[in-house]
Amino acid sequence: MKVYYEQDADFNIIKDKKIVIIGFGSQGHAHALNLKDSGASNVVVGLREGSSSIEKAKNVGLKTQTPAEAVKDADIVMFLAPDENQQEIYQTQIHDNIKNGAALAFAHGLNIHFQLITARDDLDVFMVAPKGPGHTVRGEYLKGGGVPCLLAVDKNVSGNAKEIGLAYASALGGGKSGIIETTFKEECETDLFGEQTVLCGGLMSLVRNGFETLVEAGYAPEMAYFECLHEVKLIVDLMYEGGMANMRYSISNTAEYGDYTRGPRVVPNEATKAEMKKVLSEIQDGTFTKEWMAEHKSGQIKFKQMRDQGAKHQIEEVGAKLRSMMPWIASNKLVKDI
Repeated sequence: MKVYYEQDADFNIIKDKKIVIIGFGSQGHAHALNLKDSGASNVVVGLREGSSSIEKAKNVGLKTQTPAEAVKDADIVMFLAPDENQQEIYQTQIHDNIKNGAALAFAHGLNIHFQLITARDDLDVFMVAPKGPGHTVRGEYLKGGGVPCLLAVDKNVSGNAKEIGLAYASALGGGKSGIIETTFKEECETDLFGEQTVLCGGLMSLVRNGFETLVEAGYAPEMAYFECLHEVKLIVDLMYEGGMANMRYSISNTAEYGDYTRGPRVVPNEATKAEMKKVLSEIQDGTFTKEWMAEHKSGQIKFKQMRDQGAKHQIEEVGAKLRSMMPWIASNKLVKDI
């Protein structure tokens, strides 16, 4: 694994280039402001006419244009709109308008790896993927640091795609913690797998099932919330800090023994891994991406129903009440707009 740092990157390569950020959500906000604060002289946010984000971008000193207009003289175009919208944006606003020889950049490999977007032959294509949400990317930068970034090159027409990517990643703050070289395939497939089986899908199912088991057994929902959701952060923070051994060192011997003896019963090793392999196969062969894009094109009906059902679960009602009793949680929120 090749890792690069600030001394390996030459920011001057992109300092005076026009860099267009498509989208101004969590990642878009962080990329645009970190680049600007690093000294990039011409950062523009590409937003559709009437977007509610136009005012937000202007309020923090950033210029905005429609994507079609912005890319006409852009040197680097970073796609940070939602994955499911990128294909249409590229086809309708970017493909025919982006200037010859520019670089097309992504923070996730899905649209390139699964060929939802086929970049024009004259364009460089690279990826800079910070390994953290946009709020963290921005927060760590403001502290003088940065989150690690992944770097991949799909097309190197100019001969300088990697150098441009290194400069971009370093300007985000990645050069302070490490810029790791990978491929679009590796980033995309491992990212989807981690989200679906562990970080989002797996963890949410485990938390919800634990909560329901205690409540159905007659325990107070508030107690179930504390034990199955609230304290997840305490455990994850210990693992984040020093791995699983650090977590096990910090908990009681009783908890550690229960970890070893009961954990594998709840999440059986062989059965779980067998299902994980099926999920990975669906990612690798494009089944998941086809399913998700079909869902998007149908109006996201099932997706929105599942989102609504999740939001109405008892654990959310109980959690909102308990969090209101702990004002320090709100004062330290990473996500402030929901």
